[in-house]
Amino acid sequence: MNTYAIVKHAHLGFAALSIALFVLRGAFLVLIPVALGQRWLRVLPRVVDTLLLASGVALAVIASINPVTTPWLAAKLVALVAYIGFGVVALKPGRPPAVRATSFALALIAVAYIVRVAITKNALPF
Repeated sequence: MNTYAIVKHAHLGFAALSIALFVLRGAFLVLIPVALGQRWLRVLPRVVDTLLLASGVALAVIASINPVTTPWLAAKLVALVAYIGFGVVALKPGRPPAVRATSFALALIAVAYIVRVAITKNALPF
């Protein structure tokens, strides 16, 4: 297996784990809010997201893909910023429940868009 394939599989694994951890934290927010204070649940998502981003950058470098000249990659990066913003609002304590729920849903929509663009390599996959 070549380097690109190894990094791609790692990136896909980190993406799946990142999404699963986000959904888990969203579930804990509703069902067991106290659980969000656990150290592993604060640290692990940051480690996974850092590895996800690093593997994404590595893929772009290995494949010589520039987000400025590759619309689908630029779209993924813009959606990533939206996902992070909505995710922060959704999981940050002190926000009204309706704002958190809406932000959580919008974050999941952003993730779905990112995954769809990654699969289709098209910034307008719908």
